Amino acid sequence: MSKDDQKKKAKKAALKNLRNARKEWINRTLARVKIQKKNLKTIKGYLKKGAGTVPQIAEATGVSSDKVLWYIAALKKYGEVGESEKDGSYFRYTLTEKGLMEGSGDHTDSSLEAV
Repeated sequence: MSKDDQKKKAKKAALKNLRNARKEWINRTLARVKIQKKNLKTIKGYLKKGAGTVPQIAEATGVSSDKVLWYIAALKKYGEVGESEKDGSYFRYTLTEKGLMEGSGDHTDSSLEAV
């Protein structure tokens, strides 16, 4: 076996060990991303039907209002949601043209990590 083959084997083994050591962390992260995608899809689905306030969206989707606020802030930052008229002390939010085109809700952006 040549020196290059030995190096490749050692590198492959090191990566396999690293993957195994971090497996639990990776699985937790994947589960969190899956929940984020589901929540974003649900929120955007609600907004496709019409405008809504954060409490209205939270009640209709089953996502807590603090998380809805985070998602709305991120969607607003990326131009997918815009503020509409005020409803009492809350703004109503609507999907923008960009938000309508980006219907999948696939956001794995680090700004959503706190959610």
